[in-house]
Amino acid sequence: MLKKLFLSLLVLILIGAGVAAFAWQQFNQYMTSPLALEEPIESYIVERGRSFNGLLQDLEKQGVISQPLFVKVYARMNQLGNKIKAGEYYIDKDLTPIALLDKFVVGDSVQHSFTIVEGHTFKQVKQALANNDVLEQTLQGKSDAEILKLIGAKENHPEGLFLAETYQLVRGTSDLDLLKRSYKALEAELEQSWAGKAENLPYKSPYEVLIMASIVEKETAVPAERPKIAGVFIKRMQIGMRLQTDPTVIYGMGDDYKGNIRRKDLRKPTAYNTYTIDGLPPTPIAMVGRDAIQASLHPEIGRALYFVARGDGSHYFSSSLKEHNRAVRDYQLRRKEAYRSTPEK
Repeated sequence: MLKKLFLSLLVLILIGAGVAAFAWQQFNQYMTSPLALEEPIESYIVERGRSFNGLLQDLEKQGVISQPLFVKVYARMNQLGNKIKAGEYYIDKDLTPIALLDKFVVGDSVQHSFTIVEGHTFKQVKQALANNDVLEQTLQGKSDAEILKLIGAKENHPEGLFLAETYQLVRGTSDLDLLKRSYKALEAELEQSWAGKAENLPYKSPYEVLIMASIVEKETAVPAERPKIAGVFIKRMQIGMRLQTDPTVIYGMGDDYKGNIRRKDLRKPTAYNTYTIDGLPPTPIAMVGRDAIQASLHPEIGRALYFVARGDGSHYFSSSLKEHNRAVRDYQLRRKEAYRSTPEK
């Protein structure tokens, strides 16, 4: 009787071991095999605060996994359930369930980009932020003064305060966080560049460099010309000549600018009309990139006091008014059909 009992127990143990071995084999095979996806999932959102069980249910519903129990067991064995990071993920069909969990744990989320364009105004930047569906919108309805307070800016005018470059971000980043990041990047760039500036420049502060850089940015998009343009304006400041630059006039006109500047616009005093004021305008007139800042701090100061657009995006530089007037006749008054004042982008 005992012998029969022992044999029965042994058989049950062997059967159990066989079942366990088969289950373990199935578990390992599933967890190390590619997901059963026909096409990659370009954008899968793991919402903040979602439970691990809820995530598994959604992954099964979306057809990403077919054995949620196996995934749950693996996560529990490796204590991963509470380490999943919220975000937007690209799920490749060649991923294994293990690799998918690793992706969620390290937060390998989809990277998006947002570009603050050189020469754009703060108004244009705000519109670009509002049109971006990746960003969390928090600034709509807020005044410029409120935005400046939220980013911790010490300045009282937002123009030019955000470094023009491309920023990498993840879905759900707020428009405010992006502006804070850009503002700090500009502060760091100005501080570092100011320390290594050329000698005998007429700036009283890094903010004045920013003003000059914004004018340079609006005058040319040809990288090699930026130091020359800055040099012309600095030379004018050094000899007490007014800057007389059209982009500042346009900025001062605001919504009254309809595409061209008339003679009366050049004569009408505004805080930004550098035909009627001495020195720099009170604030920048656009966003600037690093190159314009460097050009303003390391200008090419030569004999040139004037420049005029050639019509191909570049400029002709002159050292005398007579030469400049001749260049104006050649390039402005006899414009060709394909004339443009800035390079094609």
